Amino acid sequence: MNIKHKEILIDSENPFANCQLDRKKYSEVLSGIIEAYSEGFVLAINNKWGTGKTTFIRMWEQDLKNNGFQTVYFNAWENDFENNPLVALMGELKTLTNKPTDPSFQKILKKASILSKHVIPIVAQSVVDKYIDTKGVKEAIVEASKGVADLFENDVNEYSKKKKSIQEFRTELSHYIANTNNGKPLIFIIDELDRCRPNYSVSILEQIKHFFSIPDIVFILSIDKEQLGNAVRGVYGSDRIDSNEYLKRFIDIEYSIPEPEKDVFYKYLYSYFSFDDFLENSARIKYSELASDKRSFLEISDILFSNDSVTLRHQEKIFAHCRLALRAFGENTYLIPEVFLFLIHTKVLNEEYYNNIKLKKLSIPDLQVKFYEIIKNKLNEDTERLLMWLEAYLILFYSNYINKYGRMSNIYKYDSDQRKNILLVDSIIDNSNKDRFLSIFENIERSRNGGGLDLSHFIKRIDLTESIIN
Repeated sequence: MNIKHKEILIDSENPFANCQLDRKKYSEVLSGIIEAYSEGFVLAINNKWGTGKTTFIRMWEQDLKNNGFQTVYFNAWENDFENNPLVALMGELKTLTNKPTDPSFQKILKKASILSKHVIPIVAQSVVDKYIDTKGVKEAIVEASKGVADLFENDVNEYSKKKKSIQEFRTELSHYIANTNNGKPLIFIIDELDRCRPNYSVSILEQIKHFFSIPDIVFILSIDKEQLGNAVRGVYGSDRIDSNEYLKRFIDIEYSIPEPEKDVFYKYLYSYFSFDDFLENSARIKYSELASDKRSFLEISDILFSNDSVTLRHQEKIFAHCRLALRAFGENTYLIPEVFLFLIHTKVLNEEYYNNIKLKKLSIPDLQVKFYEIIKNKLNEDTERLLMWLEAYLILFYSNYINKYGRMSNIYKYDSDQRKNILLVDSIIDNSNKDRFLSIFENIERSRNGGGLDLSHFIKRIDLTESIIN
């Protein structure tokens, strides 16, 4: 049994063989764009963190290799320890070098060394003034700059030389690429650009634009555009900067991988983590109250993962935690899948709410209000019934949790005059139909389907404070 989702293996001959999201078709679209515009451009693949961009990129990269393209993969986040991105980018290009092309690469390195020359910042004094108030310390640092005025004069004198060097660098780089790519553009993939240091992210973009804008290189940037925009604003120190317009200076084509069908990934995870070993165990399903747990688990999964607010990575985390927590349930122990999965979903995505439940900080109306905030975008005619049952279970188990001896007394009471039960708590999902909500509680009580449980039954297992027994 797996308790962690392993990195997906990429078959060298059939890279998308293990793709569970049917994304090969999108790689074919993107490869077609490269074939059509082989002179070079910058393509940004823009999706939120945790949506499977890196896996898609690595699969697509292998597919491009299989079709005769030279590729370079650079993980910006793993390499932002290097202050000068040009050094890192050239280091990755070096991997393409062989004996015949090494002399050409050495020429590029000489040109690059001029571009990456370390010069003491002209703005030394202004930076010191901004961050340091002690006059003596400021003066010491400024003195250590060793003649800022002289350096400024040298920079002015070298301006033309440096400008010429940029053109010479591009020319040498063009020759080098032409000799290594067999008539096809070089594919330079930069992954995790939005996760590295903000100044490093911006520096990479600037260097791509100024130094690498040549024919026959296609840059593929894997980004979360919103997060990268935050990095841009952070570097320039202003929330007023239009980061979207700024990024358009660098990106020629923007593409977002379409979201998979809502049920594809959670059904794959259900199988991957072998939930049937527990939910469909013959020793368990012989109990009529537990026999439909698999169906209930998949139904609530379908609702909770019904929109893109839950990323693929979060779905992995939720299912992995579910499978681990299940090991503390016996073969004849009530699971109530709706509540169990909702609580783990809450623990992963709304930890403050989960902790407030655990610490008994909420009133029942407070519990319902936050519950509604979580499920309101998932509520429709098809899901209303199951979500009302979830709401009822949550209210009942929380009521039992904060009042051990209350049971149903906080939910409804018997009115002897009317000879029927009177609901004391309205549904936040549908407060116009009290009889409908009351009937759910009566059904739970009548069937004895876990109605005596309280939330500690779930929380102890979810928080892994109960012993593993299966």
